[in-house]
Amino acid sequence: MSWTRRKPMSAMTPQDAGHQLARTLSWPHLLALGVGAIVGTGILTLIGVGADRAGPAVLLSFAIAGAICACAALAYAELSTMMPAAGSAYSYSYVALGEGIAWVVGWSLILEYSLVVSTVAVGWSGYAAPLLTSIGFPESLTEGPALGGLINLPAIFIIAVVAGLLMLGTHESARLNSVLVLIKIATLSLFVWFALPAFDAQNLEPFMPFGFAKHMGPDGVERGVMAAAAIIFFAFYGFDAISTAAEEAKNPDRDLAIGIVGSLIVCTLIYVLVAAAAIGALPFTRFADSPEPLALILREMGQSGVARIVGIAAVIALPTVLLGFLYGQSRIFLVMARDGFLPQSLAKISKRGTPARITAVTAALVAIIAGLLPIDEIAALANAGTLIAFTAVGWCLLVLRRRSPDLRRPFRTPAAWFVGLGAIGGCAYLFVSLPMQTIMACFAWNGIGLLVYFLYGQKRATAAAR
Repeated sequence: MSWTRRKPMSAMTPQDAGHQLARTLSWPHLLALGVGAIVGTGILTLIGVGADRAGPAVLLSFAIAGAICACAALAYAELSTMMPAAGSAYSYSYVALGEGIAWVVGWSLILEYSLVVSTVAVGWSGYAAPLLTSIGFPESLTEGPALGGLINLPAIFIIAVVAGLLMLGTHESARLNSVLVLIKIATLSLFVWFALPAFDAQNLEPFMPFGFAKHMGPDGVERGVMAAAAIIFFAFYGFDAISTAAEEAKNPDRDLAIGIVGSLIVCTLIYVLVAAAAIGALPFTRFADSPEPLALILREMGQSGVARIVGIAAVIALPTVLLGFLYGQSRIFLVMARDGFLPQSLAKISKRGTPARITAVTAALVAIIAGLLPIDEIAALANAGTLIAFTAVGWCLLVLRRRSPDLRRPFRTPAAWFVGLGAIGGCAYLFVSLPMQTIMACFAWNGIGLLVYFLYGQKRATAAAR
């Protein structure tokens, strides 16, 4: 049956030059790509949402989300060095679990990457719009129809700029991304420098006002440490975009593991420091659910000038998230096109060694979402898609350890069964901790995906036949 057909590992990378990506990235580029994709709107805004859901115990929520992501990152590191192909969790699932599961994972990754890119683009537009309207730019062109406007042109513009960079060349994009990542780290370090000395242990009491497990509060909002962790999870993922760069890494055996594990370690340290500084500097009720919690905390401390610097630097650096996820989505679409699930002409590589056609198509799709549709509540769906992909990666790790124990593994995950089960169990727990409407929307999205597979993709799949 096609549902259980597995892709041969020998078919993971194309043999013809017209479909081969140029190997231009070293481990510093991959590390910067991961940090750039991970550190973004999540830590800049979701710490306020997390504090609203868990109180000071949001520190525990960060630790839980980070630990689960660590298990997934170790699984990604082993699989990406074993199978250095651009398709990430989709490709690993095709080899280990079969065509049907691979389609579901690929469809879930489309959900994740599209919504992240669109959400960040709309968020960037929110900062840019006041600057544009102050010089006479029509306000109706800075908001989508759902908010009373015509179209969100700034969001479309920033997507076009990032897509143009990616089509220009992966190495050139990675170099600019590295500079912007340094600006972003400096921005968060500036916040910690000013907020941490104001740490007051009284702000940690009571530490867990809403309990541990997810439950519905009297105001109709689901709260608890796990409810916060399920949302804060958004702030951690992005390292999976590194695995989509496998075919463009100069030394995938070494560089991929350094990029994936290293970026998560760096970002976890940053998050713990930022969260501790924020919670300790101000009672959580003062910044809970604020769209700009870090700037608000600094203003409350009388540091309005520093708050302005943090806000401006955040806007400058936010496109690194767009670059990481638009890069990742275009590479996953590229592999799905090679496998016959999308028109194979889209898999053509340009003279500069980049998948220009699929990048342009990907950018057009996310630009439509960002330009016309409201994103806010739907953005939680990105977490659901990612959790499905991370669960599949943990499963792939265990299946291949059992089925093919002697395969070459340049990076070998320690305590593989603990790591694999940790990724599967942890992601499953976070999934059921998501808001119920998000879970139902995710099931509806995958129901549509299965219809597309059975009516279109199943007949055209070519990867398993090679």
